[in-house]
Amino acid sequence: MRLPLILISLLGFVFSHVSATALTYKLQAHEFACFFSHVQEKGIKLAFYFAVQSGGSFEVDYSVVGPNEKMILEGTKERQGDYVFTAQEQGEYRFCFSNEMSTWVDKMVDFEIAQENESRDAKLPSKQGTSPEQTSALEESILKVSRDLSTINRNQKYFRTRENRNMSTVKSTENRIFNFSVMESALMVSMAGLQVFIVRYFFQGARK
Repeated sequence: MRLPLILISLLGFVFSHVSATALTYKLQAHEFACFFSHVQEKGIKLAFYFAVQSGGSFEVDYSVVGPNEKMILEGTKERQGDYVFTAQEQGEYRFCFSNEMSTWVDKMVDFEIAQENESRDAKLPSKQGTSPEQTSALEESILKVSRDLSTINRNQKYFRTRENRNMSTVKSTENRIFNFSVMESALMVSMAGLQVFIVRYFFQGARK
């Protein structure tokens, strides 16, 4: 029972230092929306990920502003981004998206804001008969699993974004084909009616 207890404790040690918020937001045309994350102390890692899932050319403007209105990240007409930076100051950080470039198209944006404290100075639980080397090796294994899970999570986000964009493109193409078919049918009916009208006009003129 000792190994499972240490494993559970290490898992709690690793994941207690990470807090994240993942959201999906519908960004209206001409909208400027901001989301906030409060940092309690300096040196915390902030991870910022976003991806435009649908709408127009899948592009938005974004910015990350720190305390005292200090610009940290900024970009225009980006489809997605994945950034990690260290908070140099304590306070509120603002993560903003802008769809002001779009006249009428809404954008669906997936994004995640995560805080990670990489401090590993906390005392790990020890059991009688367990050497520090064994605990350290187990801790490294847990951290490696955590990094692998983060990689898998990022890959899943990437493939989900690709799937959503491809589905949006398919739906847009389907709507265009449908509209073109309706216009083509209407044009054919109009041409047929015009031909009937011209033929009747010629016959009525010949009778006179």
